[in-house]
Amino acid sequence: MARTPQPPYYAVIFTSLKAEYGHGYAEMAERMLELAAQQPGFLGVESAREQLGITVSYWASREAIAAWKANIEHREAQRLGRERWYSAFRTRICRVEREYGMSG
Repeated sequence: MARTPQPPYYAVIFTSLKAEYGHGYAEMAERMLELAAQQPGFLGVESAREQLGITVSYWASREAIAAWKANIEHREAQRLGRERWYSAFRTRICRVEREYGMSG
């Protein structure tokens, strides 16, 4: 699980239905994680994938999210996702107001 700071911070929830994860998907997903981790304001990520994929990335600000969305390599990954890898997807941006749980 991502180690996030005390709220408030932001979560970007990317939910997708895969079409076919063919050539290049795994490599692109790995590169996007590496690249996101280098972005100012990146706080962490959690992901689960079966038929329905859900990736939640955590960010310090809306400006950090906008900068990540505008990243040239990320824009290319978005294009390939629309054209090749996803039959449907949805992105939701949320402000985290409260967090609680237990560490394991």
